Amino acid sequence: MLAFSAAAQPYPSKPVRIVVPSSPGGASDLVTRVVSAALGERLGQSFVVENRVTSGGIVGTQQVADAAPDGYTLLGTFDTFAINPYLFKGMKWDPVRDFAPLMQICRYPQVLLVHPSLGVKTVKEFVALAKEKGASLNYGSAGPASSSRLAYELFKDTAGIETVPVHYKGGGPAIQDLMGGQVQVMLIQGGGSIPQYVKAGKLVALAVSSLERSKFYPELPTIAETYPGFESESWVGLFAPAATPHAVLERLHAELVKVVSDAAMKEKLEAQGCDVVGGPAETMAARVRNDQAKWSRIIREKNITIQ
Repeated sequence: MLAFSAAAQPYPSKPVRIVVPSSPGGASDLVTRVVSAALGERLGQSFVVENRVTSGGIVGTQQVADAAPDGYTLLGTFDTFAINPYLFKGMKWDPVRDFAPLMQICRYPQVLLVHPSLGVKTVKEFVALAKEKGASLNYGSAGPASSSRLAYELFKDTAGIETVPVHYKGGGPAIQDLMGGQVQVMLIQGGGSIPQYVKAGKLVALAVSSLERSKFYPELPTIAETYPGFESESWVGLFAPAATPHAVLERLHAELVKVVSDAAMKEKLEAQGCDVVGGPAETMAARVRNDQAKWSRIIREKNITIQ
């Protein structure tokens, strides 16, 4: 049992708010809602998800950084959380200084997708075509501050190709234009409806961006099989304000371990293309540090900034 002060009420004694700094229906929103519902059942309180949609999730994340560090305001967020300080000028919060990690809930492979009209079936074939066509090819991204942009910029550098970026307000519109041929290639989180589009022949999947082959796309090679060491993954994690009492963090983490270890929960998450991670809070902290080291270099070299 965790020891709380005698004067304090057991945590949680009132509803808990989880801010998701992205639109409803996205990966971080869906995962956070499934997990928060299970947390509520285990702890006997409502865990209410609130969406705060702004560019890069800046405002919603700031709300959690500014909230009372008492465990009643949490953050359900995604991979750009780690890299926003390098993208946005004048940002007030810092992902390491201002937040305590609770758990990396899951990770997602990103998938290298092309329009069928390109007539390529492998990474090598696409790279050869891209070198031939040069800047006449466009790549789509989920936004100028998105992980899909940074992942593709890393791929461009690794493969030594040039393609012109077209940034969208979210992955959905970008995928629609990829199917329509307005852009020819994307490297984006591979959940949602993408497997159905690939199966229907509307998109061609060439490879996944994880170091190991994905159970969600077992037929696909990794980009690393062509370019050793290439790796890029999306993720969803939970955080609390940095000064949250250790006992509250431990209580939340202990319950999260039970939630994500449940077979039915794993099945729900995997149905969304989510590879469950779980484990200690340090796993999430290490992921943030690693992402910062990797993507800050790309951002600096490409001179990427968002006003």
